[in-house]
Amino acid sequence: MKLIVGLGNPGLIYAGSRHNIGFTVIKSLARSLKVVLKRDSSVSALVGKTSYGQHNLVLALPQTFMNLSGIAVKALLKKFKVSPQELLVVCDDLDLELGRVKIRPLGSSGGQRGMVSIIEHLGTQEFSRLRVGIGRPKNPADAARYVLSGFLRKEKVIVEEAREDAVACALSWVENGIIITMDTFNTRSRNE
Repeated sequence: MKLIVGLGNPGLIYAGSRHNIGFTVIKSLARSLKVVLKRDSSVSALVGKTSYGQHNLVLALPQTFMNLSGIAVKALLKKFKVSPQELLVVCDDLDLELGRVKIRPLGSSGGQRGMVSIIEHLGTQEFSRLRVGIGRPKNPADAARYVLSGFLRKEKVIVEEAREDAVACALSWVENGIIITMDTFNTRSRNE
């Protein structure tokens, strides 16, 4: 069993924001796999189950708000009997250029509040994370407002390509594991 969790904030006000790129990727993944995400109050998340290749797969969108994502992720791991090593978290990253997709097997939160919460609740950094670059605002003081803003019209083509790359990357992680997936996706540039 593998678990892929997308980070974001619930509610229409946040839909399409930079901070919700994790939700966007999971919704796209669910559409491509024909999975319906249904509310599961026992884990405070929208959840869908399917299989991909030889693996059973759970997709989830925590409904706890970004800064409390760890509550839902911990509950999901317990309910579906998944170890942190079988978890992939999809989130936005200010430190990656817009549209860049990068996957790693472990690491720090990088200041991403949802990741901070997950690491605190799980007590480990040893789970895979798929980061999607949203770029940084020109003024660092505007970061909080920036992550909650929508993408500009001129950015939408780049974001759409990044979403497609992230879906392919997540499916590769399920089928091929982290090493092959890193070799395939971390070396890609946006210009390829």
